[in-house]
Amino acid sequence: MNRRNFLMSAFGAAGMAYAQSGKRPNILFAIADDWSHRHASMYGHKWLNTPNIDRVAKEGVTFTNCFTSNPKCSPCRATILTGRNSWQTKEAVSHFSFFPNEFPVYTTLLEQSGYFVGLTGKGWGPGEFRSMGFAHNPAGKSWDQAKLKPKYKGINTNDYSTNFELFLKDRPANQPFCFWMGFTEPHRFYEEGSGLRAGKRLEDVQVAGYYPNHNTIKSDYLDYALEVESNDHHIGRALAALEQRGELDNTLVVVTSDHGMPFPRVKGQIYEEGFHLPLFARLPGVIKPGRTVDDFVNTRDFGPTFLDLAGLPKAGTMTGRSFLDLLRSEKSGWIDESRDVMLVGKERHDIGRPGDAGYPVRAIRTRQYLYVRNYHPERWPAGNPETGYRNVDDSPSKSFLLNTFDEYYKLSFGKRPPEELYDISKDPDCLKNLADDRTLLDTKRKLRERMELMLRQEEDPRMLGNEEFFDTIPYTGNSKHSWANWLKYQQ
Repeated sequence: MNRRNFLMSAFGAAGMAYAQSGKRPNILFAIADDWSHRHASMYGHKWLNTPNIDRVAKEGVTFTNCFTSNPKCSPCRATILTGRNSWQTKEAVSHFSFFPNEFPVYTTLLEQSGYFVGLTGKGWGPGEFRSMGFAHNPAGKSWDQAKLKPKYKGINTNDYSTNFELFLKDRPANQPFCFWMGFTEPHRFYEEGSGLRAGKRLEDVQVAGYYPNHNTIKSDYLDYALEVESNDHHIGRALAALEQRGELDNTLVVVTSDHGMPFPRVKGQIYEEGFHLPLFARLPGVIKPGRTVDDFVNTRDFGPTFLDLAGLPKAGTMTGRSFLDLLRSEKSGWIDESRDVMLVGKERHDIGRPGDAGYPVRAIRTRQYLYVRNYHPERWPAGNPETGYRNVDDSPSKSFLLNTFDEYYKLSFGKRPPEELYDISKDPDCLKNLADDRTLLDTKRKLRERMELMLRQEEDPRMLGNEEFFDTIPYTGNSKHSWANWLKYQQ
């Protein structure tokens, strides 16, 4: 069956009936770029203020255990769109690659069923999709018409909330919509010291345990906070636009991120803060307000959930699981006891190692433990020192840690053992590796075996003896930090 025929048959009679009635809920999907779990003022943080995100949480539900299966921009966004785990997305498993056209995406399925679909800002990417036959970004047609004056060099200028209003203006009457509000923030670049100049205080910041308690890092946190607050501002304006049109209470509002903050040992790394995401959702009449859900959900579950809400079946290629039942439940805490395990992994993120090789990892996260398998521990996890540790965004925090050459430097940039094991219930910062603890050897073995079994069931090429595939995936980004270019520079 070709792609179009599949799309036309996927939603069936039930979906067409919904489309004709015009009663299906709208979907506003607000996704930040590099925003860490729990970084909202609702958690008591005095160094940032997010009243609109807090409102979505208070009037809806907060998920405490949302995860991505790959903590980098384009790999995570591919899982959202295709409803598949990262190692199931072929070339899209790697950063700066191609988006395969063989997997139906939820945005197109909704559009084919009668939804008006669009985006502003960052959809899927970075990477190449047009050469694969896509007319526009897989996340939807762009509504990037309104621009803002740049705050400083390097920052995105999309006026997200104004573009959302333009999208609503263009929407045909009585047609349900699905809109992807893709913030570029809090991705770097930041204006160094902007948080302090805005009146934020160093003494309000509590840094993670893998950083020293130093003002350079605290100030970097404050600069990051301003970018999170910028997203919050646009979310507030989007909510107001929906209220003015009488559409807010018929719109599922979802607020989340693609991975953790752009700091050393977080973004792109297989530790808790790298792949643990914020997730809030609001839809009166469906979601009982003020709830907190502990069940594990994954970014590959978003597409099946949105389709389920629209009365559509998920595509047969989607391996994610709708969590509409969790949204509709009136309970808090653990609702479905089976939702208590998650797989995480990566292949190549950025380049900067000999042969532009990746740093392949697979991991399993349960309620208590995180087990990590590093398949090439001889490689540098953050990229080679010679090329500048290119899998870590440049920042004041990075520069400071590179000049310490102590345990903090090793935590962010040093080589890692073949196996790591952390008791997340006691050590969420993943500071104490228990892999060699003799009392936990059986626990480690069981976690490794369970992880490998699940990965084989998901047909992960690395588990099926076809790991060479991952080395054939082309890199479509800027090659200035490639190994070949570095060698040329040395000559």
